[in-house]
Amino acid sequence: MTQTTQTTARTALAEKLAAAGATLAPYAGAETAARFGAADVEREFAALTAGCAVYDLGWRGKIRATGEDRVRWLNGMVTNNVKDLALNQGNYNFVLSAQGRILGDIYIYHRGDHLLLDTERSQVEPLLKTLNHFIIMDDVELADISGELTSIGVQGPQSDDVLKAAGVPVACADPLVACDVDWKGRKLTITRMASPDFLTYELWLAPADAAPLWDAIVAAGATPAGTEALEKFRVMAGVPRYGVDITERYLPQETNQGHALNFSKGCYIGQEIVERIRSRGQVHRGLTGFTFDSPVAPGAKIQVEGKDLGELTSSAQVQGRNLALGYIRREAEKPGTQVTAGGVAGKVASLPFKF
Repeated sequence: MTQTTQTTARTALAEKLAAAGATLAPYAGAETAARFGAADVEREFAALTAGCAVYDLGWRGKIRATGEDRVRWLNGMVTNNVKDLALNQGNYNFVLSAQGRILGDIYIYHRGDHLLLDTERSQVEPLLKTLNHFIIMDDVELADISGELTSIGVQGPQSDDVLKAAGVPVACADPLVACDVDWKGRKLTITRMASPDFLTYELWLAPADAAPLWDAIVAAGATPAGTEALEKFRVMAGVPRYGVDITERYLPQETNQGHALNFSKGCYIGQEIVERIRSRGQVHRGLTGFTFDSPVAPGAKIQVEGKDLGELTSSAQVQGRNLALGYIRREAEKPGTQVTAGGVAGKVASLPFKF
C-alpha cells in the first residue's frame, strides 16, 4: 500500500529566502533560492569550498517505509545492502528495471521502526509508482513525508566551527549516519555525506523549525548559497544527478558510482544484468570529467580523432575553467586524452577536478 501527500511547489524556506533577496527558481522538483545576488554566485561557491555555506535542501524529498516486511522487501528492490544497515546508518542506492537500466537513485537510512528514503523531490512520485508496483502480498507501506521533514545543508572546511557557534552539536555526525539531537528545544537530525574531499552536513527538521535554524547558522558566520553555486560545486566534485547525468539510458557500472552497488547481498531487480557486467569485467562507456578551452553546452557530442565516442551531460565554469561531465567510450577515457565537443578542444580529466 502506498500513500502520497500533496507537496507545495516551494520549499519551506523559499518565502523567507526570497524576502532576504534571493532569486527563486525551480530545482529538482521544488522552487528554492538560485542565487542571493546577481554577482554573488562566485562568492557563494567560494564559501562552499573554502569557508562555510548554508543552503536550502528542501528540494530533497523523504519517503518513509514501514511494515514488518520493509527491510526484506526493500533489499530486493535496490542495488545496495539494506538488510545489514546498522541503526541510523545509511547508504546510496539505484533502483533498476529488470533490464538493469537506472530508474532512480536514493539514500536509504535504517531509522529503527522505519526506513527513510531520501531523494530529489522530482523523483518521489515516479519512484513511489515504481516501488508500489512490486508491493504484492508484502506488509509494506510507503508514505511521502516531504511535507513533514525538510533539510538544510551546511558545507565547507569551516562548517564545524560555524555549527558549534550556532549551538548545533556535530560531534555525533559520522558519514552517512543519522544522529538525533536537541537544538534549543527542537528535534534535529544531523548526518554527514561520505565524501573524503569535502565536509558536508545535512540537517533534517520540521519545516516550522527551518527558519530559526537558518537564522542561527547565518548569524554564526555561514554564507547563504543558492543552487547555481551548488551546481558549480556538483560538477567540480564530479557528482552526477539523476535525470541529468544518470538516466534510464545507462547501466549502473557505466556511471562509475561503485558505492551504490553490493555484489554479495543476494537477488534484487536488475541484479542479473549487474552481475553479468561484473563477470565480463567491463562496460563500453563510463562517466568521467572533461576540461575545455571555452564553454561547451550539455548534449554536445564528444569526438576523438573525428569519431563520435561520447556525449556531455553537465557543464560549468568554475574559477575560470570550463568543466564538464559526460560519457566516453572506455578506450578513450584515460585522463589527458585530447577530445573535441561542439568544435571546442578539450581533454579527459579525473574526478573530482583538482584546483
